[in-house]
Amino acid sequence: MDASVLAEVTGSTAAIGYGLAAIGPGIGVGLVFAAYIQSTARQPESSRMTLPYVWIGFAVIEALALLGIAFGFIWAGSAS
Repeated sequence: MDASVLAEVTGSTAAIGYGLAAIGPGIGVGLVFAAYIQSTARQPESSRMTLPYVWIGFAVIEALALLGIAFGFIWAGSAS
C-alpha cells in the first residue's frame, strides 16, 4: 500500500470534531449528578432545595453541547 493512500481523509471532519467535543459535556453532566447524589447522601433533607439547581446545570451543559454541534455544521458548511 502506498503511504499517500493511508493518509488520505475523505468527508467531513466536523463529525469527528463534535464527537471529541461531546466528551466535555458528558463529563460535566456526570459531575453535576455526582455532586447532587453526594450532597443528598450527606444531607437528605436538602434534596428538594438542590434539585432545581441540578436541572439548571444540566440544561446549561446540554445547551453548550448543542451550540457545539451547531457551530460544527456552520463551519463545515462555510468551508465548502
